[in-house]
Amino acid sequence: MTKKILTLAALTLLVSACSLYHVDSADLTTNYYPSKKSASDVVYMETVTRPYDTIGYVTVSTERRNTIEDVLGKMKREAAILGADAITDIKSDASGEWKKLPAQKLIGNAYIRVNFTATAIIFKDTSAQ
Repeated sequence: MTKKILTLAALTLLVSACSLYHVDSADLTTNYYPSKKSASDVVYMETVTRPYDTIGYVTVSTERRNTIEDVLGKMKREAAILGADAITDIKSDASGEWKKLPAQKLIGNAYIRVNFTATAIIFKDTSAQ
């Protein structure tokens, strides 16, 4: 009996420490942009001051307790696969059935999962002009 309780406690601890992520992207362009070698080749910019084209969107769905800092690396990795130079305009939104519950004013921010969405961009080459 004690062995079963210890096994259950250990399993509960292992599962509760996990964080589940779902990473997705949408490519908006028919142009080919080669993938970057690593996520560190993609930067996050709150305000973009250079001319750019939007090439797609990157979405990371995770638990509400995770912050933007927790998902930024995953967003950059997915943007690197798209060939983006940077990500910008990060937004967060509740996902799933939680938004459809009738008592939204009562439950407020009681949703469990959140979607972080960023715009993947590539800088325009201004030297050719």
